[in-house]
Amino acid sequence: MTIIKARSGWQAVNLVQLWAYRDLLYFLVWRDVKVRYKQTVLGAAWAIIQPVMTMVVFSLFFGRLGDMQRLVDVPYPVFVYAGLLAWTLFSGILSQASVSLIASGNMISKIYFPRLLVPLAAAGPPLVDFVLSLLVMAFLMAGYGVMPSFTVFMLPLFVAGTVLAALGVGTMAAALVVAYRDFRYVVPFVVQLWMFASPVAYPLSVIPAEWQLAYAVNPAVGMISGFCSCLLGEPFRWDCIGVSFVSAMALLAAGLFYFRQVERRFADII
Repeated sequence: MTIIKARSGWQAVNLVQLWAYRDLLYFLVWRDVKVRYKQTVLGAAWAIIQPVMTMVVFSLFFGRLGDMQRLVDVPYPVFVYAGLLAWTLFSGILSQASVSLIASGNMISKIYFPRLLVPLAAAGPPLVDFVLSLLVMAFLMAGYGVMPSFTVFMLPLFVAGTVLAALGVGTMAAALVVAYRDFRYVVPFVVQLWMFASPVAYPLSVIPAEWQLAYAVNPAVGMISGFCSCLLGEPFRWDCIGVSFVSAMALLAAGLFYFRQVERRFADII
């Protein structure tokens, strides 16, 4: 007979247990991907329509009316879309992870498995969307005559950093949403404000030099800057990128450890 009993105190993430349940993680990811595109009119096209339409709006209002296009060395739509690639991936994972536990409430209350798998699986659909959006980026760069350099091979590094940062915030938000249901309405509002606090529609250079490192505490700053450098050949701002990576790892550690601390109560209150 095996007795599963919660231990007191702060608990570290059990990587061995997560690896043992890797098949369940694959199933949850596949389930979320199918549910996302099942019984939809346009299917996977939604992954393309959203960033493309956002790019058009930003190009019109920020690029032309706000004259932001003079601050970048590449066509402004290409610059904006590069930033939107990183931001859409970040915000998509954060938003879906924050409500993932509530959406899987029936399963959580009936069987035991590492609860951390649920917000981790939320990264699957946004990553699929990212791959589709990346194809649009290739066509957009070709259309504007922007040729990538060898730095494009560094893109997976910043994709990984974006995913880890989003999962850190998302797992913490998921735990808070279970305990305080009104947090599900706070998260979209915070994400919307967070986008304008990140260099999506404007380059990092508009921030005064003495404030840029403090600004890079926002992990999206370094990731978006890295995306633009990889895809558009801009110089890497390794100081800001380094600060953002440290911030991302700190958020990931804080999110995972808080999640582990409160997950023992999920089945009772979900």
